[in-house]
Amino acid sequence: MGLSKQLKDELIKRYGCKCFIYLEKVDKRELQIDHRVPFEVDGEPELESESFMLLCGSANQAKSWSCERCENWKRIRDKSICLSCYWAYPENYTHVAMQEVRKIDLMWQGENIEIYEKLKQQAIRLNKEIPEFIKEIIERDIRQNSDR
Repeated sequence: MGLSKQLKDELIKRYGCKCFIYLEKVDKRELQIDHRVPFEVDGEPELESESFMLLCGSANQAKSWSCERCENWKRIRDKSICLSCYWAYPENYTHVAMQEVRKIDLMWQGENIEIYEKLKQQAIRLNKEIPEFIKEIIERDIRQNSDR
């Protein structure tokens, strides 16, 4: 199904030209319109911007993969479960595809790639995976700031 250019323009005007998952600016032509609640769970909603989100290709693919493996997609089909899911509202959720998980998807682009490469090299030197290393940095910062 092709969703309209008008809807895409309305979403961009309302939320900015960014991916709802990565929260990063993305070129308009790379953004795809996606249902917040999968069509298979809720059917076709009214063409109101609240029912849709803009995703870059990789976020859309990740969302599809996760949703298609979710029990709500496969058999339950309860819209309220989707409405509290990360994939529908990453800014306010209680689960990820019915799993008690908290998730941050980070994307480095443009001049920020240099920071990513430095993190990667530090992680390699410490014999750690990048996500593990980033979690340690965040946890250390939170502990230091909570002592203040």
